[in-house]
Amino acid sequence: MQTKSLYAAIDLGSNSFRLEIGQMDAGQLRRVEYIKETVRQGNGLDAERNLTEDAMTRGWECLARFGERISGFKPNQVRAVATQTLREARNRDEFLAKAKRMLGFPIEVIAGREEARLIYLGVSHLLPQSNERRLVVDIGGRSTEMILGQHEHATTLESYRVGSVGWSMKYFQDGLWTSAAFKAAEIAAKAVLDEAQLLFNRQHWDKCYGSSGTAGAVSDVLTAAGWQEGLITREGLAWLKDRLLKAQKPDNLRLDGVKEDRKPVIGGGLAVLQAVFDLLQIDEMHVAQGALRHGALFDLIDREGMHDVRSSMVDALAQRFGTDKLQAERVSRTAQHLLQTLIPETTVTPAAERQRYMQKLHWACQLHEIGMRISHSDYHKHGAYILDNTDLQGFTMDELHRLSQLVLGHRGKLRKLESELEDASFVLQLMALRIAVILCHARRDPDLSGLSMACDQHRRTTHLTLQSDWAELWPQSAHLLREEKNAWFKTDWGLQVQTD
Repeated sequence: MQTKSLYAAIDLGSNSFRLEIGQMDAGQLRRVEYIKETVRQGNGLDAERNLTEDAMTRGWECLARFGERISGFKPNQVRAVATQTLREARNRDEFLAKAKRMLGFPIEVIAGREEARLIYLGVSHLLPQSNERRLVVDIGGRSTEMILGQHEHATTLESYRVGSVGWSMKYFQDGLWTSAAFKAAEIAAKAVLDEAQLLFNRQHWDKCYGSSGTAGAVSDVLTAAGWQEGLITREGLAWLKDRLLKAQKPDNLRLDGVKEDRKPVIGGGLAVLQAVFDLLQIDEMHVAQGALRHGALFDLIDREGMHDVRSSMVDALAQRFGTDKLQAERVSRTAQHLLQTLIPETTVTPAAERQRYMQKLHWACQLHEIGMRISHSDYHKHGAYILDNTDLQGFTMDELHRLSQLVLGHRGKLRKLESELEDASFVLQLMALRIAVILCHARRDPDLSGLSMACDQHRRTTHLTLQSDWAELWPQSAHLLREEKNAWFKTDWGLQVQTD
Protein backbone atom coordinates (compact mmCIF):
# COMPACT_ATOMS: atom_id res chain seq x y z
CA MET A 1 0.00 0.00 0.00
CA GLN A 2 1.38 3.40 -0.94
CA THR A 3 2.04 5.66 2.02
CA LYS A 4 0.72 8.75 0.22
CA SER A 5 -2.85 7.67 0.98
CA LEU A 6 -2.17 7.09 4.68
CA TYR A 7 -2.14 9.23 7.81
CA ALA A 8 -0.53 8.44 11.16
CA ALA A 9 -1.12 9.81 14.66
CA ILE A 10 1.07 9.11 17.68
CA ASP A 11 -0.26 9.76 21.19
CA LEU A 12 2.50 9.99 23.81
CA GLY A 13 0.32 9.44 26.85
CA SER A 14 1.33 9.17 30.48
CA ASN A 15 0.64 5.42 30.65
CA SER A 16 0.84 4.28 27.01
CA PHE A 17 2.19 5.40 23.65
CA ARG A 18 -0.17 4.65 20.78
CA LEU A 19 0.23 4.66 17.00
CA GLU A 20 -2.86 4.83 14.80
CA ILE A 21 -2.54 4.58 11.01
CA GLY A 22 -5.65 5.37 9.01
CA GLN A 23 -6.77 5.83 5.44
CA MET A 24 -9.54 8.04 4.12
CA ASP A 25 -12.01 5.91 2.17
CA ALA A 26 -15.18 7.49 0.73
CA GLY A 27 -15.05 10.26 3.31
CA GLN A 28 -14.57 7.83 6.20
CA LEU A 29 -11.40 7.15 8.18
CA ARG A 30 -10.57 3.45 8.00
CA ARG A 31 -8.11 1.89 10.44
CA VAL A 32 -5.08 0.32 8.78
CA GLU A 33 -3.02 -0.44 11.87
CA TYR A 34 -3.03 0.25 15.61
CA ILE A 35 -0.12 -0.32 17.98
CA LYS A 36 -0.17 0.34 21.73
CA GLU A 37 2.81 0.03 24.06
CA THR A 38 2.71 0.51 27.82
CA VAL A 39 5.56 2.95 28.55
CA ARG A 40 4.44 4.34 31.94
CA GLN A 41 6.23 7.64 31.62
CA GLY A 42 3.74 9.06 34.11
CA ASN A 43 5.32 7.20 37.00
CA GLY A 44 8.80 8.10 35.76
CA LEU A 45 8.68 11.66 37.09
CA ASP A 46 10.90 12.11 40.13
CA ALA A 47 10.37 14.49 43.05
CA GLU A 48 11.89 17.34 41.02
CA ARG A 49 9.50 16.62 38.13
CA ASN A 50 12.28 15.29 35.92
CA LEU A 51 11.85 12.15 33.83
CA THR A 52 14.16 9.41 35.01
CA GLU A 53 16.67 7.89 32.61
CA ASP A 54 14.69 4.63 32.60
CA ALA A 55 11.45 6.43 31.73
CA MET A 56 13.13 8.31 28.90
CA THR A 57 14.75 5.14 27.56
CA ARG A 58 11.39 3.31 27.51
CA GLY A 59 9.93 6.18 25.53
CA TRP A 60 12.83 6.39 23.08
CA GLU A 61 12.80 2.65 22.40
CA CYS A 62 9.05 2.68 21.74
CA LEU A 63 9.29 5.68 19.40
CA ALA A 64 12.13 4.05 17.49
CA ARG A 65 9.81 1.11 16.78
CA PHE A 66 7.00 3.46 15.76
CA GLY A 67 9.46 5.39 13.58
CA GLU A 68 10.40 2.26 11.67
CA ARG A 69 6.73 1.54 10.97
CA ILE A 70 6.02 5.01 9.53
CA SER A 71 9.29 5.52 7.67
CA GLY A 72 8.46 6.80 4.21
CA PHE A 73 5.58 8.96 5.43
CA LYS A 74 5.81 12.67 4.66
CA PRO A 75 5.61 15.34 7.41
CA ASN A 76 2.06 16.33 6.41
CA GLN A 77 0.93 12.72 6.93
CA VAL A 78 2.07 12.42 10.56
CA ARG A 79 1.11 14.14 13.79
CA ALA A 80 2.66 13.20 17.13
CA VAL A 81 1.26 14.77 20.31
CA ALA A 82 2.47 14.57 23.90
CA THR A 83 0.27 15.25 26.92
CA GLN A 84 0.42 15.82 30.67
CA THR A 85 3.63 14.02 31.62
CA LEU A 86 5.66 15.99 29.11
CA ARG A 87 3.76 19.15 29.99
CA GLU A 88 5.05 18.68 33.53
CA ALA A 89 8.55 17.29 32.91
CA ARG A 90 11.23 19.90 33.53
CA ASN A 91 13.70 18.00 31.34
CA ARG A 92 11.26 17.44 28.49
CA ASP A 93 13.56 19.17 25.98
CA GLU A 94 16.23 16.55 26.66
CA PHE A 95 13.71 13.76 26.07
CA LEU A 96 12.15 15.39 23.00
CA ALA A 97 15.44 16.09 21.22
CA LYS A 98 16.26 12.37 21.01
CA ALA A 99 12.60 11.32 20.72
CA LYS A 100 12.21 13.31 17.51
CA ARG A 101 15.28 11.63 16.05
CA MET A 102 13.99 8.19 17.02
CA LEU A 103 10.53 8.82 15.54
CA GLY A 104 11.76 10.77 12.53
CA PHE A 105 9.02 13.40 12.90
CA PRO A 106 8.30 16.44 15.12
CA ILE A 107 6.57 15.85 18.46
CA GLU A 108 4.15 18.50 19.75
CA VAL A 109 3.58 19.05 23.45
CA ILE A 110 -0.04 20.21 23.52
CA ALA A 111 -1.85 22.20 26.21
CA GLY A 112 -4.65 20.60 28.22
CA ARG A 113 -7.47 22.35 26.37
CA GLU A 114 -5.96 21.43 23.01
CA GLU A 115 -5.85 17.82 24.20
CA ALA A 116 -9.53 18.15 25.14
CA ARG A 117 -10.38 19.58 21.70
CA LEU A 118 -8.69 16.69 19.91
CA ILE A 119 -10.38 14.15 22.18
CA TYR A 120 -13.80 15.59 21.36
CA LEU A 121 -12.94 15.74 17.66
CA GLY A 122 -12.04 12.05 17.72
CA VAL A 123 -15.10 11.03 19.75
CA SER A 124 -17.63 13.07 17.77
CA HIS A 125 -16.39 11.85 14.37
CA LEU A 126 -16.92 8.23 15.37
CA LEU A 127 -20.38 8.70 16.89
CA PRO A 128 -23.66 8.55 14.92
CA GLN A 129 -25.12 11.88 13.83
CA SER A 130 -27.30 13.27 16.61
CA ASN A 131 -28.58 16.55 18.06
CA GLU A 132 -27.78 15.38 21.59
CA ARG A 133 -25.73 17.59 23.88
CA ARG A 134 -22.68 15.55 24.83
CA LEU A 135 -20.41 15.40 27.83
CA VAL A 136 -17.12 13.63 27.04
CA VAL A 137 -14.80 12.57 29.87
CA ASP A 138 -11.30 11.21 29.29
CA ILE A 139 -9.40 10.04 32.39
CA GLY A 140 -5.78 9.58 31.33
CA GLY A 141 -2.65 8.79 33.27
CA ARG A 142 -1.99 12.24 34.75
CA SER A 143 -4.86 14.41 33.55
CA THR A 144 -8.61 14.32 33.03
CA GLU A 145 -10.25 16.16 30.15
CA MET A 146 -13.92 17.17 30.09
CA ILE A 147 -15.73 18.58 27.09
CA LEU A 148 -19.25 19.76 26.33
CA GLY A 149 -20.29 19.75 22.70
CA GLN A 150 -22.92 19.14 20.09
CA HIS A 151 -22.33 17.50 16.71
CA GLU A 152 -18.62 18.04 15.97
CA HIS A 153 -18.38 21.38 17.76
CA ALA A 154 -16.99 21.60 21.30
CA THR A 155 -18.36 24.45 23.41
CA THR A 156 -16.56 23.99 26.75
CA LEU A 157 -13.11 22.45 27.18
CA GLU A 158 -11.17 21.86 30.38
CA SER A 159 -8.24 19.79 31.60
CA TYR A 160 -7.57 18.85 35.23
CA ARG A 161 -4.37 17.46 36.73
CA VAL A 162 -5.77 14.21 38.08
CA GLY A 163 -5.39 10.78 36.48
CA SER A 164 -5.02 7.05 36.97
CA VAL A 165 -1.22 6.90 37.16
CA GLY A 166 -0.78 9.95 39.38
CA TRP A 167 -3.56 8.93 41.78
CA SER A 168 -2.38 5.30 41.96
CA MET A 169 1.12 6.43 42.89
CA LYS A 170 -0.10 8.98 45.44
CA TYR A 171 -2.98 7.22 47.19
CA PHE A 172 -2.35 3.51 46.67
CA GLN A 173 1.20 3.28 47.87
CA ASP A 174 2.80 -0.15 47.53
CA GLY A 175 -0.17 -0.96 45.28
CA LEU A 176 -2.49 -1.69 48.22
CA TRP A 177 -6.24 -1.19 47.73
CA THR A 178 -7.96 -0.28 50.99
CA SER A 179 -11.23 1.46 51.87
CA ALA A 180 -9.29 4.31 53.48
CA ALA A 181 -7.11 4.75 50.37
CA PHE A 182 -10.15 4.83 48.07
CA LYS A 183 -11.88 7.36 50.29
CA ALA A 184 -8.82 9.64 50.38
CA ALA A 185 -8.31 9.32 46.61
CA GLU A 186 -11.95 10.15 45.83
CA ILE A 187 -12.01 13.17 48.16
CA ALA A 188 -8.77 14.50 46.67
CA ALA A 189 -10.07 14.01 43.12
CA LYS A 190 -13.25 15.90 43.96
CA ALA A 191 -11.18 18.77 45.33
CA VAL A 192 -9.26 19.05 42.05
CA LEU A 193 -12.43 18.67 39.96
CA ASP A 194 -14.59 20.96 42.08
CA GLU A 195 -14.89 23.65 39.39
CA ALA A 196 -16.29 21.04 36.99
CA GLN A 197 -19.57 21.02 38.95
CA LEU A 198 -20.39 24.45 37.53
CA LEU A 199 -19.07 24.01 33.99
CA PHE A 200 -20.33 20.48 33.34
CA ASN A 201 -23.37 20.08 35.57
CA ARG A 202 -26.29 17.86 34.59
CA GLN A 203 -28.31 20.69 33.01
CA HIS A 204 -25.70 21.14 30.24
CA TRP A 205 -25.74 17.70 28.62
CA ASP A 206 -28.05 14.90 27.52
CA LYS A 207 -25.65 11.96 27.26
CA CYS A 208 -22.26 11.19 28.78
CA TYR A 209 -19.39 9.45 26.98
CA GLY A 210 -16.14 8.08 28.36
CA SER A 211 -13.12 8.10 26.08
CA SER A 212 -10.12 5.76 26.08
CA GLY A 213 -7.94 5.12 29.16
CA THR A 214 -9.80 4.41 32.37
CA ALA A 215 -13.28 4.35 30.84
CA GLY A 216 -12.25 1.74 28.30
CA ALA A 217 -10.49 -0.42 30.92
CA VAL A 218 -13.41 -0.32 33.36
CA SER A 219 -15.90 -1.09 30.59
CA ASP A 220 -13.86 -4.12 29.46
CA VAL A 221 -13.93 -5.58 32.98
CA LEU A 222 -17.65 -4.95 33.46
CA THR A 223 -18.51 -6.42 30.05
CA ALA A 224 -16.48 -9.56 30.78
CA ALA A 225 -18.39 -9.91 34.06
CA GLY A 226 -21.75 -9.81 32.30
CA TRP A 227 -22.69 -6.13 32.50
CA GLN A 228 -24.06 -4.37 29.41
CA GLU A 229 -21.33 -3.90 26.80
CA GLY A 230 -20.00 -0.37 26.44
CA LEU A 231 -21.87 0.99 29.46
CA ILE A 232 -20.55 2.04 32.88
CA THR A 233 -23.07 2.45 35.70
CA ARG A 234 -22.88 3.38 39.36
CA GLU A 235 -23.72 -0.22 40.25
CA GLY A 236 -20.88 -1.43 38.04
CA LEU A 237 -18.40 0.92 39.69
CA ALA A 238 -19.44 -0.25 43.14
CA TRP A 239 -19.06 -3.90 42.09
CA LEU A 240 -15.58 -3.31 40.65
CA LYS A 241 -14.44 -1.39 43.73
CA ASP A 242 -15.59 -4.27 45.91
CA ARG A 243 -13.57 -6.73 43.80
CA LEU A 244 -10.44 -4.57 44.13
CA LEU A 245 -10.86 -4.32 47.89
CA LYS A 246 -11.19 -8.08 48.17
CA ALA A 247 -8.08 -8.59 46.04
CA GLN A 248 -6.19 -5.99 48.12
CA LYS A 249 -3.38 -5.61 45.56
CA PRO A 250 -2.84 -5.97 41.78
CA ASP A 251 -1.01 -9.31 42.00
CA ASN A 252 -4.07 -10.90 43.61
CA LEU A 253 -6.62 -9.54 41.12
CA ARG A 254 -8.26 -12.26 39.04
CA LEU A 255 -10.74 -10.60 36.70
CA ASP A 256 -11.45 -11.29 33.04
CA GLY A 257 -11.10 -8.21 30.86
CA VAL A 258 -8.42 -6.42 32.87
CA LYS A 259 -5.03 -6.39 31.14
CA GLU A 260 -1.84 -6.90 33.09
CA ASP A 261 -0.51 -3.45 32.24
CA ARG A 262 -3.71 -1.86 33.55
CA LYS A 263 -3.77 -3.59 36.96
CA PRO A 264 -1.26 -1.24 38.70
CA VAL A 265 -3.25 1.91 37.76
CA ILE A 266 -6.87 0.73 37.77
CA GLY A 267 -7.34 1.70 41.42
CA GLY A 268 -6.41 5.34 40.85
CA GLY A 269 -8.48 5.47 37.67
CA LEU A 270 -11.51 3.98 39.41
CA ALA A 271 -11.28 6.51 42.26
CA VAL A 272 -11.19 9.41 39.79
CA LEU A 273 -14.04 7.94 37.76
CA GLN A 274 -16.17 7.55 40.90
CA ALA A 275 -15.45 11.18 41.83
CA VAL A 276 -16.57 12.30 38.35
CA PHE A 277 -19.81 10.28 38.62
CA ASP A 278 -20.58 11.83 42.01
CA LEU A 279 -19.69 15.45 41.16
CA LEU A 280 -21.52 15.55 37.83
CA GLN A 281 -24.48 13.39 38.89
CA ILE A 282 -23.78 10.79 36.20
CA ASP A 283 -25.88 7.64 36.31
CA GLU A 284 -24.43 5.96 33.25
CA MET A 285 -21.49 6.59 30.91
CA HIS A 286 -21.31 5.22 27.38
CA VAL A 287 -17.85 4.21 26.18
CA ALA A 288 -16.86 6.03 22.99
CA GLN A 289 -14.73 4.55 20.22
CA GLY A 290 -12.95 7.79 19.39
CA ALA A 291 -9.97 9.12 21.32
CA LEU A 292 -7.15 11.65 21.20
CA ARG A 293 -5.27 9.86 18.44
CA HIS A 294 -8.35 9.85 16.20
CA GLY A 295 -8.82 13.56 16.80
CA ALA A 296 -5.19 14.15 15.82
CA LEU A 297 -5.80 12.23 12.59
CA PHE A 298 -8.96 14.15 11.71
CA ASP A 299 -7.24 17.45 12.53
CA LEU A 300 -4.33 16.49 10.28
CA ILE A 301 -6.73 15.67 7.45
CA ASP A 302 -8.61 18.95 8.00
CA ARG A 303 -5.36 20.87 7.64
CA GLU A 304 -4.70 19.10 4.35
CA GLY A 305 -8.14 20.22 3.20
CA MET A 306 -7.36 23.84 4.17
CA HIS A 307 -9.77 23.74 7.13
CA ASP A 308 -7.16 24.67 9.71
CA VAL A 309 -8.73 25.61 13.04
CA ARG A 310 -5.59 27.58 13.89
CA SER A 311 -6.42 30.25 11.31
CA SER A 312 -9.89 30.68 12.78
CA MET A 313 -8.43 31.00 16.28
CA VAL A 314 -5.94 33.67 15.14
CA ASP A 315 -8.76 35.63 13.50
CA ALA A 316 -10.82 35.41 16.67
CA LEU A 317 -7.95 36.53 18.91
CA ALA A 318 -7.14 39.47 16.64
CA GLN A 319 -10.79 40.49 16.68
CA ARG A 320 -11.00 40.15 20.47
CA PHE A 321 -8.10 42.57 20.91
CA GLY A 322 -9.36 44.98 18.27
CA THR A 323 -6.35 44.97 15.97
CA ASP A 324 -6.19 47.08 12.82
CA LYS A 325 -7.12 44.38 10.31
CA LEU A 326 -6.10 46.38 7.24
CA GLN A 327 -2.67 47.10 8.71
CA ALA A 328 -2.21 43.46 9.70
CA GLU A 329 -3.01 42.30 6.17
CA ARG A 330 -0.73 44.99 4.73
CA VAL A 331 2.17 43.90 6.93
CA SER A 332 1.46 40.25 6.12
CA ARG A 333 1.52 40.77 2.33
CA THR A 334 4.79 42.67 2.62
CA ALA A 335 6.44 40.23 5.01
CA GLN A 336 5.50 37.19 2.92
CA HIS A 337 6.80 38.91 -0.23
CA LEU A 338 10.14 39.46 1.53
CA LEU A 339 10.29 35.93 2.98
CA GLN A 340 9.77 34.43 -0.47
CA THR A 341 13.01 36.07 -1.58
CA LEU A 342 14.84 35.08 1.62
CA ILE A 343 13.76 31.41 1.48
CA PRO A 344 13.57 30.37 -2.17
CA GLU A 345 12.01 27.01 -2.98
CA THR A 346 14.79 24.42 -3.19
CA THR A 347 15.38 20.74 -2.51
CA VAL A 348 16.63 21.81 0.93
CA THR A 349 13.46 23.82 1.58
CA PRO A 350 10.61 22.10 -0.33
CA ALA A 351 7.37 23.85 -1.15
CA ALA A 352 5.36 22.33 1.73
CA GLU A 353 7.91 23.40 4.35
CA ARG A 354 8.21 26.85 2.82
CA GLN A 355 4.44 27.21 2.92
CA ARG A 356 4.42 26.39 6.63
CA TYR A 357 6.92 29.19 7.24
CA MET A 358 4.69 31.55 5.27
CA GLN A 359 1.57 30.53 7.19
CA LYS A 360 3.16 31.04 10.59
CA LEU A 361 4.58 34.39 9.52
CA HIS A 362 1.08 35.40 8.41
CA TRP A 363 -0.31 34.55 11.86
CA ALA A 364 2.42 36.59 13.53
CA CYS A 365 1.56 39.55 11.30
CA GLN A 366 -2.12 39.27 12.18
CA LEU A 367 -1.27 39.33 15.89
CA HIS A 368 1.71 41.66 16.09
CA GLU A 369 -0.38 44.55 17.43
CA ILE A 370 -2.68 42.70 19.87
CA GLY A 371 -0.79 44.21 22.81
CA MET A 372 -1.97 47.71 21.89
CA ARG A 373 -5.30 47.03 23.61
CA ILE A 374 -3.35 46.91 26.89
CA SER A 375 -0.95 49.80 26.24
CA HIS A 376 0.74 51.41 23.26
CA SER A 377 3.95 51.58 25.27
CA ASP A 378 5.84 48.28 24.93
CA TYR A 379 2.84 46.79 23.15
CA HIS A 380 5.09 44.11 21.61
CA LYS A 381 5.87 42.82 25.11
CA HIS A 382 2.18 42.76 26.04
CA GLY A 383 1.39 40.87 22.83
CA ALA A 384 4.06 38.28 23.54
CA TYR A 385 2.72 37.81 27.07
CA ILE A 386 -0.81 37.26 25.75
CA LEU A 387 0.36 34.56 23.34
CA ASP A 388 2.46 32.80 25.96
CA ASN A 389 -0.49 32.70 28.35
CA THR A 390 -3.48 31.89 26.18
CA ASP A 391 -5.06 28.69 24.90
CA LEU A 392 -5.63 28.74 21.15
CA GLN A 393 -7.26 25.63 19.73
CA GLY A 394 -5.07 23.79 17.26
CA PHE A 395 -1.79 25.26 18.49
CA THR A 396 0.89 23.45 20.43
CA MET A 397 2.64 25.15 23.33
CA ASP A 398 5.81 25.46 21.24
CA GLU A 399 3.91 27.00 18.30
CA LEU A 400 2.35 29.63 20.55
CA HIS A 401 5.74 30.43 22.07
CA ARG A 402 7.23 30.79 18.61
CA LEU A 403 4.48 33.24 17.68
CA SER A 404 5.03 35.12 20.93
CA GLN A 405 8.72 35.51 20.15
CA LEU A 406 8.01 36.83 16.65
CA VAL A 407 5.60 39.36 18.15
CA LEU A 408 8.09 40.26 20.89
CA GLY A 409 10.88 40.72 18.37
CA HIS A 410 9.04 42.62 15.64
CA ARG A 411 10.35 45.88 17.12
CA GLY A 412 12.99 46.99 19.57
CA LYS A 413 16.32 45.42 20.45
CA LEU A 414 17.15 41.89 19.40
CA ARG A 415 19.23 40.91 22.41
CA LYS A 416 16.08 39.60 24.15
CA LEU A 417 15.82 36.84 21.53
CA GLU A 418 19.34 35.51 21.79
CA SER A 419 18.43 31.80 22.01
CA GLU A 420 15.83 31.97 19.21
CA LEU A 421 18.36 33.57 16.86
CA GLU A 422 20.15 30.22 16.61
CA ASP A 423 17.28 29.04 14.38
CA ALA A 424 17.84 30.29 10.82
CA SER A 425 14.20 29.90 9.75
CA PHE A 426 13.05 31.94 12.77
CA VAL A 427 15.62 34.65 11.98
CA LEU A 428 14.42 35.00 8.39
CA GLN A 429 10.77 35.12 9.48
CA LEU A 430 11.64 37.76 12.07
CA MET A 431 13.71 39.81 9.64
CA ALA A 432 10.89 39.77 7.08
CA LEU A 433 8.41 40.83 9.79
CA ARG A 434 10.57 43.66 11.15
CA ILE A 435 11.30 45.08 7.70
CA ALA A 436 7.63 44.77 6.70
CA VAL A 437 6.59 46.73 9.82
CA ILE A 438 9.12 49.44 8.89
CA LEU A 439 7.92 49.65 5.29
CA CYS A 440 4.29 49.85 6.43
CA HIS A 441 4.96 52.40 9.19
CA ALA A 442 2.76 55.02 7.49
CA ARG A 443 -0.14 52.49 7.39
CA ARG A 444 -0.30 52.43 3.63
CA ASP A 445 0.84 49.92 1.03
CA PRO A 446 4.61 50.28 0.55
CA ASP A 447 6.42 50.65 -2.76
CA LEU A 448 8.41 47.44 -3.17
CA SER A 449 9.48 48.01 -6.77
CA GLY A 450 12.78 49.64 -5.85
CA LEU A 451 13.78 47.17 -3.15
CA SER A 452 15.39 43.73 -3.37
CA MET A 453 16.66 41.21 -0.81
CA ALA A 454 18.88 38.15 -0.83
CA CYS A 455 20.20 35.98 2.00
CA ASP A 456 23.48 34.13 2.36
CA GLN A 457 22.54 31.70 5.14
CA HIS A 458 26.03 30.20 5.24
CA ARG A 459 27.47 33.61 6.15
CA ARG A 460 24.38 34.60 8.13
CA THR A 461 24.03 37.80 6.15
CA THR A 462 21.08 39.38 4.34
CA HIS A 463 21.61 42.00 1.64
CA LEU A 464 18.94 44.65 1.21
CA THR A 465 19.39 46.81 -1.87
CA LEU A 466 17.54 50.11 -2.40
CA GLN A 467 17.46 51.87 -5.73
CA SER A 468 18.67 55.46 -5.36
CA ASP A 469 15.43 56.99 -6.60
CA TRP A 470 13.46 54.78 -4.16
CA ALA A 471 15.55 56.04 -1.23
CA GLU A 472 14.96 59.62 -2.34
CA LEU A 473 11.24 59.06 -2.77
CA TRP A 474 10.84 57.35 0.62
CA PRO A 475 13.51 58.95 2.86
CA GLN A 476 11.87 58.00 6.18
CA SER A 477 11.65 54.33 5.21
CA ALA A 478 15.25 54.39 3.96
CA HIS A 479 16.37 55.93 7.27
CA LEU A 480 14.52 53.31 9.33
CA LEU A 481 16.02 50.50 7.26
CA ARG A 482 19.52 51.82 7.95
CA GLU A 483 18.65 51.91 11.65
CA GLU A 484 17.52 48.31 11.32
CA LYS A 485 20.98 47.44 10.03
CA ASN A 486 22.42 48.66 13.32
CA ALA A 487 20.00 46.49 15.31
CA TRP A 488 21.18 43.33 13.54
CA PHE A 489 24.83 44.36 13.85
CA LYS A 490 24.64 43.44 17.55
CA THR A 491 23.70 39.81 16.75
CA ASP A 492 25.39 36.93 14.97
CA TRP A 493 23.36 37.81 11.89
CA GLY A 494 24.09 40.71 9.57
CA LEU A 495 21.83 42.99 7.56
CA GLN A 496 23.58 44.96 4.84
CA VAL A 497 21.65 47.93 3.47
CA GLN A 498 23.01 49.54 0.35
CA THR A 499 21.80 51.97 -2.29
CA ASP A 500 22.19 50.89 -5.88
